[in-house]
Amino acid sequence: MLAIKNNLMAVNAARHLGQSYDALSKSVERLSSGLRINSAKDDAAGLAVRELMRADVAVIKQGARNAQDGISMLQTFEGAMSTIDDILIRMQALSEQAATGSYSSAQRYIMHQEFDELRQEIDRVAQGTTFNGIKMLDNSTTVSIHFGELTSDKIDIAGSIMTSASTGLSLTGLAIDDTASAKAAMAQLDTAIGSKDTARAKFGYKMNRLEGTVGVLGIQSENLMAAESRVSDVDVATEMAEITRNQVLAQAGISMLAQANTMPQMALTLLR
Repeated sequence: MLAIKNNLMAVNAARHLGQSYDALSKSVERLSSGLRINSAKDDAAGLAVRELMRADVAVIKQGARNAQDGISMLQTFEGAMSTIDDILIRMQALSEQAATGSYSSAQRYIMHQEFDELRQEIDRVAQGTTFNGIKMLDNSTTVSIHFGELTSDKIDIAGSIMTSASTGLSLTGLAIDDTASAKAAMAQLDTAIGSKDTARAKFGYKMNRLEGTVGVLGIQSENLMAAESRVSDVDVATEMAEITRNQVLAQAGISMLAQANTMPQMALTLLR
């Protein structure tokens, strides 16, 4: 029907053009953001799944950083124990030197002075080594490294007392100013070195365990990010095909709308 009041062909063309323009706008948004889901209306269920995955990835990444911080903490204390190790070896050597009878009392007293200074240095190192205010060489407090959502996702690290007090290496009161005392000191230093080695080894295998944890968390994070990508990221090849299609439809819609707007003019020829 030829009408001039309602141009139904133009209305129809405009509706289709609007749909093509909306689809074109959505494709541009997806390609510019790199995401298939930019709002809940794009895929409500997919958005919910994506946000849960993103939360899991964030927790895992922070857990990996926690484990790495734990490794740094243990490296700090293990490095300090390396210094204590050198000091104990030197004290052992001084004890052996003082135990022989070929030195005078005055010479043995000089050895004793160095021995006592070294013992005090052990105390200083053990009490002064901290990591973020945490001390693990002069108390037995347990530090928990947490790296997951479960309460079991943690590694507990107990501190080891490395001071020379009777509760630690038991070096307080040792002397090497005579041969008998020097021989007794050697026996006690053997025990102290054993205690130090046990504590240092503990820090070592805790570091190895944390490094393994970091590796596992990295794999988990990578797999979750891949799953989240499949849900959320745009397929560029598919979307480029879609945007080309929508561009053609939009151009065709504009052309047809222009043609539809000329139709009422045909009615004017009948009215002349």
